[in-house]
Amino acid sequence: MNDAPLAGSGLEFVKRDGRWADLERLRSGNPMYDATIEEIKGRRIRVGDHWLADFASCNYLGFDLEPEIMDAIAPEVARWGTHPSWSRLLGNPSLYPQIEEKLTALLDAPDTLVLPTITHIHMSVLPILAGKGMIFLDSQAHKTIYDGSMVARGFGATVQRFRANDHEHLRELLAAAPSGISKIVAMDGVNSMTGNAPDLKAFAAVAREHGALLYVDDAHGFGVIGERGANEKSPYGLRGNAIVKYSGETYDNVVLVGGFSKSYSSLLAFLALPTWLKNHLKVSAAPYLYSGPAPTASLATVNAGLDLNEKRGDDIRADLYRKTMKVLDHVRGLGVYTPNTGSTPVIELPLAEGEDIDAVGKLLWDRGIYVTLAAYPLVPRDQVGFRAQVTAANSDDELDELNAVITDLAAAGKLRSVQK
Repeated sequence: MNDAPLAGSGLEFVKRDGRWADLERLRSGNPMYDATIEEIKGRRIRVGDHWLADFASCNYLGFDLEPEIMDAIAPEVARWGTHPSWSRLLGNPSLYPQIEEKLTALLDAPDTLVLPTITHIHMSVLPILAGKGMIFLDSQAHKTIYDGSMVARGFGATVQRFRANDHEHLRELLAAAPSGISKIVAMDGVNSMTGNAPDLKAFAAVAREHGALLYVDDAHGFGVIGERGANEKSPYGLRGNAIVKYSGETYDNVVLVGGFSKSYSSLLAFLALPTWLKNHLKVSAAPYLYSGPAPTASLATVNAGLDLNEKRGDDIRADLYRKTMKVLDHVRGLGVYTPNTGSTPVIELPLAEGEDIDAVGKLLWDRGIYVTLAAYPLVPRDQVGFRAQVTAANSDDELDELNAVITDLAAAGKLRSVQK
């Protein structure tokens, strides 16, 4: 197929945009990008005739492979068909209120609203919340939060960025903001690259001090971290009910955004929010008004996943913690740098200066390790490397294989070392 842009088509500028050169090189020449996966066996995947241990999956709890969750699909499809095609404003299969009721109880939130994806939420809800006011955006916030903020700016909001994890800088910006306008602080919970959680209690205090709403996307924390208690089986806390409960915070002036596509292995997302705001979004947020619902299979697996989480979730998280620390302890023991300073299963490994991500990706491929390659401009040039995500479904043999490759990469000087 000829994919060259037509002369005079008006698209030539796309080819000339040099920001994407490194990523295009990987897409067209590295087997770790744009792969077609033919088969899975647990956390082993087959691409062509090559089997690899999968550390690119974000299915942290392994719910994608749980038989009782998979078995929940067929009865609901028989009842609802593959895809009830009403927008939610027109009609809701009863699975929706069932999910929202269970989710509200799990999160201990005032109310919840389920929408198709987190990207839908950021692009539609952030502009509504901001209006003509101001969004204070964490400088390392996920690209989808940034994109939603840019949409809000197009509708008249002002966007200012504050230094990552710096609530004092945020306080300075909020103090200088005009009075009488809406103020939104938008940031990640557990960071998708570093695996670190912010000091949410400090940020919530600053936001409340200045009458701002704290808007937090905990896509990678929901299902993994949760409320703290006497019967914790791991430092992740209990129930996997996300960063607000993990931080011992309330939902006063806080809107939590999360998704089921990571820990719950299902296409669905949510907001935890006051009931009045939920009802307002039903008549103002485009995904509720216009978008088709999630497929029946996703609604069924979320519903079943919430039940399984109540029965066995904390045991699964304890095993996930053990497996994660098997890798993190090995990385730290080698003196290899990772920005993950905690214990979440998101393990980023930046390359040493001058190393080529393409060559490292191919070496990982040859050794049977499948990871997320973090190339520029997905990350800044000084953070180029790869991300390994541990899941409860990874075997100890697979973890040993990953650790062996990390050992060899470190010995060859291809990974960044901890500064002495």
